[in-house]
Amino acid sequence: MTVSLIIATYNWPRALYLCLDSVMQQSTMPTEILIADDGSGESTREVVEHFKALSPVPLHHIWHEDRGFRAAAIRNKAIAASHCDYVILVDGDMILQRDFIKDHLLFAKKGYYVSGSRGIITAPRTQELLDGKGRAPVLSAWSRGVTNRANAMRNPIVARLYCTLVPEHKPRSCNMGIWREDLQRVNGFDEAFEGWGFEDTELGLRLHNSNIRQRRIKFQGIAFHLHHGKAARDNYKQNQDRYLESVREHRTRCEKGLDGHLATTTEPTEPTAPAAPAVPATPAAPAAPAEK
Repeated sequence: MTVSLIIATYNWPRALYLCLDSVMQQSTMPTEILIADDGSGESTREVVEHFKALSPVPLHHIWHEDRGFRAAAIRNKAIAASHCDYVILVDGDMILQRDFIKDHLLFAKKGYYVSGSRGIITAPRTQELLDGKGRAPVLSAWSRGVTNRANAMRNPIVARLYCTLVPEHKPRSCNMGIWREDLQRVNGFDEAFEGWGFEDTELGLRLHNSNIRQRRIKFQGIAFHLHHGKAARDNYKQNQDRYLESVREHRTRCEKGLDGHLATTTEPTEPTAPAAPAVPATPAAPAAPAEK
C-alpha cells in the first residue's frame, strides 16, 4: 500500500517548516509528499526546497495563483498530481506525532475513509515555536503548551474501541485519510466552495452518500495544531447554502472537482514564479496569521 501525504499551506513558512520537520521524524514515512500551496510567496518555496534536499521520499510543490481562499481547488490539484493508493490530508500548521502516518495506515480499510482530530498548541507556546529556528519538538498530550489533551493522548487499544463505538461526525480536512479511488468516485473536493467553511464537511457527505463510511481515529493518528486567528467568514452563508443543497439533493459527485485536474495532470507541477509577495521565512517576532 502506497500513501501520498498532502499538506495544505498558505504564506506561513515557519509553520510549514515545523510541519515538514515533523514529517521527517515519522516512524513510517509516506511514499510521497505533496505541498498543496494556495498561492504563497517565495519564502514558502524556500522552505519546500530546503526539505526537498532532505527528504528520503519525493516531495513536490503544487502551486496555483493566489486568488483568495481556494483550498478545495489546490487540494484537488495535489490529489491529481499524486500517484499512490491512499491519500492523507493535513494542514501546514500541524505538528505530527511521530507515529501519525503509521497509525493512519493501520486504520485504512476498503470502503471507509478516516477522520481524525487534533490537539491544540496554546498561543504563547505557538509564538515560542515561531520565534525559534530549531526543529519541530516531540509533543505529547502532557507537553507544555498543549491543550485539548483528550485529542492528543495515544492509546492504540482505546483507539480501536473508540473507532467501533463512536458514530460518524463532521470530518476535518486537517486530518483525513481517503483511498484515491474513492476521491475519484466522488470527484474530490467541490471547487464551488471558496472562502472558509464546509468544503470538507460536504466531501464527507458525498462519501457517505456513496456508501463510503467513516472510521474515526482518536487516541492514534495524533497531530498538534499551531494557534492562529480565525479566518474571515465572508463566504460562510454561501458555502453553507451549497452544503445544504448537497444534503437535499443527496449528491454523490460534484460538478467542478477533481476530474478537471486529472484531465490535464500527468506529473506534479512545480511553481516557476510565484506571484504573491515574498514573506520572511523566520521574522524576528512572527504573528500567527488568520487562517486563510
